[in-house]
Amino acid sequence: MEEINEKGKEIKDNENIQEIVEQTIQHLNNPVTVLKPIVKKYLSAVTKVLNEGNKFFFSDGDAKVEIRVVSDEIMRVRLAPHGVFLEEFSYAVKNVDQKVTTFCLEEFEDKYTISTNTITCVVRKQDFHISFVENRSQMVMSQDQAPMHWEENVEFGGYYVYATKTCLPEENFFGLGDKSGNLNLRGRHFQNWNTDAYSFAWDQDPLYRTIPFYTGVHDQSAYGIFFDNTFRSYFDFGKEDVNKTSFWADGGELQYYYIHGPHLMDVVKRYQSLTGTHPMPPKWAIGYHQCRWSYYPESKVKEIAEGFRSRNIPCDAIYLDIDYMDGYRCFTWNKKYFPDPKRMIKELSNIGFKTVVMIDPGIKVDDNYWVFKEGKENNYFCRRSDDYFMEGHVWPGRCQFPDFTNPTVREWWGGLYKELVDIGVAGVWNDMNEPAVFGSGTFPNDVRHNFDGYRGSHRKAHNIYGMQMVRSTYDGLKKLMRNKRPFTITRAGYAGMQRYGCVWTGDNVATWEHLRIGNIQCQRMSVSGVPFCGTDIGGFSGEPDGELFTRWIQMGTFSPFMRAHSAGDTAEREPWSFGEPFTSINRKFIELRYRLMPYIYSVFWEHHRYGFPILRPMVMLEQDKVSNHYREDEFTFGDKIMVCPVLEQGAISRIVYLPKGKWYNFWTQELLEGEKEHHVQASIEIMPLFVRAGSVIPEYPVMQYVGEKNVEEVLLNIYYADYEVNSFFFEDHGDTFAYEQDIYSEKKFRVRGDEKSLLIEQTIDGLYTPNYEWYCYNITGLPFTVKKITVDEQELSEFHMDLQGNLRFKSNKNFADIRISGI
Repeated sequence: MEEINEKGKEIKDNENIQEIVEQTIQHLNNPVTVLKPIVKKYLSAVTKVLNEGNKFFFSDGDAKVEIRVVSDEIMRVRLAPHGVFLEEFSYAVKNVDQKVTTFCLEEFEDKYTISTNTITCVVRKQDFHISFVENRSQMVMSQDQAPMHWEENVEFGGYYVYATKTCLPEENFFGLGDKSGNLNLRGRHFQNWNTDAYSFAWDQDPLYRTIPFYTGVHDQSAYGIFFDNTFRSYFDFGKEDVNKTSFWADGGELQYYYIHGPHLMDVVKRYQSLTGTHPMPPKWAIGYHQCRWSYYPESKVKEIAEGFRSRNIPCDAIYLDIDYMDGYRCFTWNKKYFPDPKRMIKELSNIGFKTVVMIDPGIKVDDNYWVFKEGKENNYFCRRSDDYFMEGHVWPGRCQFPDFTNPTVREWWGGLYKELVDIGVAGVWNDMNEPAVFGSGTFPNDVRHNFDGYRGSHRKAHNIYGMQMVRSTYDGLKKLMRNKRPFTITRAGYAGMQRYGCVWTGDNVATWEHLRIGNIQCQRMSVSGVPFCGTDIGGFSGEPDGELFTRWIQMGTFSPFMRAHSAGDTAEREPWSFGEPFTSINRKFIELRYRLMPYIYSVFWEHHRYGFPILRPMVMLEQDKVSNHYREDEFTFGDKIMVCPVLEQGAISRIVYLPKGKWYNFWTQELLEGEKEHHVQASIEIMPLFVRAGSVIPEYPVMQYVGEKNVEEVLLNIYYADYEVNSFFFEDHGDTFAYEQDIYSEKKFRVRGDEKSLLIEQTIDGLYTPNYEWYCYNITGLPFTVKKITVDEQELSEFHMDLQGNLRFKSNKNFADIRISGI
């Protein structure tokens, strides 16, 4: 057997003989070229097994593989090519071990198995193939097509590491974060290397963020693979070979997590149990935001603010791009444009505007500049391999860059925000942190990083540089703001970045194609564990017309992060910039955002507390229908509102697909059957929206900004269904961390109807008490004439039907059950 295995290994090692010859000829012609090692070494037969608690070590005599039981549904695989593992460390995963009910190792004639109550990992003795099997169905969910393998890196040390899985004919793939093409990844190849991708195109790759996590769906079941490797990495989903799915990296360990479903929702929730969820944002952060590169001087900022208030268009935040700084020096102000920023920020606050400022990583080389001076004196800036400082040109000119992988530097950087916080800045926007450098694109590979004590070059740190920058920003603001929730936004990041900030999709273009790209990108980011995402509404570069901008506002109303942004060399694009009828339509949809604020905020809570993605593509709603693996226009916001953006110029109608169940047209209240397509009206005044039957949608009065008015009563929009549906309604202070001590109100509604009655039940958890006392009810779709209403067994005397046939009445907010009976 050993002789056969050695022969097989020799054959594999010689598979690349043609490549060896070609590279040798190239090297002879250009002797300066460093030959990349191209001989792949594969795991061979298993010869030894050891067990240490929830970790199992398999060896072929030289290489070693660790399989770690993380939970009943998650296992981690690590490869050490010569038997020595790197020290345990991850920026993405805070706590590897979760709750495991039971697990065991068994040996058979041809294999070893490691089983939990839910899944089994199978290690084939002969060739070290690893597969994962669902216990209930005995279905093989993921299996090696070839043993894990590697190449030695003679230039930098370490290894290029590879994993190759079988790609089933009917298998489709989703996730991977920041990619700009179709939602389904099947048949495509990707690279993860955070890149400043100005005016990126359809299917351009790579982009700004690295999220090396994907889900596979086949046979109506789903699983996930999270390849926790910060080096430049690659994924191939059946492009090179339709029978193979591969992922590999230019260094680091081959370390991945198998995450079981069987539903896509389960996979994403379990991935987020590893990497974390987004903390509850301050409520104002999910209002409408207005941005431009740049609003200056102060008079222009005030003009924009007054433009919103005079036109009664809601808005919560105005952004200051790099021109607010003195010569683009971070943490400074241009006193010519902004002579008294504290006064200006206070005046904006008085009319309900929060101020968000940009901070970049590039620090101008200037010994008279206090930030540079502190960084230089304390050795906080990145250095190259020969100990020279890493320097590059960005907006201020010649710059040096903090090493955010150093915890001491992160703490220093977080403290630099003190003056901004003291004068009233409410949020911080970290840009250019891929990191981007003019000319060269980014740092050279030989730049050294502390990496929290696990030192490495920029090859290792590049993809997490932006994440560690926004981490230091978030942590610094959290400390400086005491119990107030920070608001941070970052352009670059890595898996786990959602713990520290929200994102936008980068420098897009004012085209209908980019409206479509943005729709897909936000869905993909949501199912990749980064839920608080939006686009530059209207496009960053280029010129939208009124129709395109308005369609973008409509879609942005149902983006978790809603911000309009544009480049300084384009025409201004505030919601009123295109005149009527567009101004009125834009106002109507932004107002809708604020009316639905309690629903939107509750969906954020469902994400933070329970791990649900905020945007849910059709494949997540009905993964058992293969046709839905290719639907990418429609999505739900939470699980109650179906959003169908209009993505074609001049469209006045469109085809929509509604998933299983019954759905009400939000505008007409028409009840439609799910699991079929419908042709619906979509004039410029309307974006098709549908509400799941049985839903309870809470609504606030329209406000010009969050907190403008005291809520005296909450409108509960209830959509009748002849089956049971549960809904959430979450409330708290909106800007503190008191929810972590249970100072919140989580209301759960259960609605169940039949042909002559409707039951509404409410349970309340948490210690927060809202100020209002009353619910106002608007019940749509009752199939009977109301005869009697009881609230906690007390008959209600006042109720009426409006002109649309909706039932209206009021009750105390603390009811337990409401029974509506009819004839």
